[in-house]
Amino acid sequence: MYVTENGAAYWDTVTPGNPPAVHDTERSQFLELHLAATLDAIEQGADVRGYFYWSLMDNYEWAWGYSQRFGIIRVDYQTQERIIKDSGRTYQRIIRERAIDVSPQ
Repeated sequence: MYVTENGAAYWDTVTPGNPPAVHDTERSQFLELHLAATLDAIEQGADVRGYFYWSLMDNYEWAWGYSQRFGIIRVDYQTQERIIKDSGRTYQRIIRERAIDVSPQ
């Protein structure tokens, strides 16, 4: 099984700075819970071969245009600047450590 396009749109909070920070706690929690559930399924015998988060970057969504943001990297549509969101750092940590700290509910 391949888990594809697993993601959610949440409001981001951008904190100005150099570089700016993007806080998206709900997306980080969504990501952790879904990865924990995927790991739980594997441990119970599911043949999970891949997991693909949707989406790497904010983009044009066919149903909502640019009004909803799904990415773990924020795109400033005016300047095209990319900023790694907190959820992107969460995903990076999980992959780097090959571990997750939460249990599926």
